[in-house]
Amino acid sequence: MDSPCFRHPHRVTYAECTLGNHVYYARYLNWLEEARGEFFRHLDAPLLHWQAQDTILPVIECHLRYRAAARYDDLVHTEVWLTELERVRLKFSYRILGSRDEIIVEAWTLHACTSVHEKPKRLPEELAEKLRAHLRA
Repeated sequence: MDSPCFRHPHRVTYAECTLGNHVYYARYLNWLEEARGEFFRHLDAPLLHWQAQDTILPVIECHLRYRAAARYDDLVHTEVWLTELERVRLKFSYRILGSRDEIIVEAWTLHACTSVHEKPKRLPEELAEKLRAHLRA
């Protein structure tokens, strides 16, 4: 990996689990969103700032591959990095890792840059500049 990726911790709650004591499959999407939001805060570019500037980044496609199960009270870490940065699209990749750094989920999300009224627009240069430093092949 070229540049360091952002790493965000999460403690699995009881509410996120099924009766079988594993995390319900759709909850992992919430963890990707949580880690991505923290990644933008880490860049000193919180998503609310961009929303106030009429720029949002809705997910237009996603893919998750489940490799293992996370369970109640596990401490997991979501790694986030940018793999594509275009004029109006960007793609994030993720790994959710267990306490022994075993891969639980591998994922990616593709985003469009739009106005708050969902009209496609170019990614603001200030944001693109911050993101370029975290772009990995």
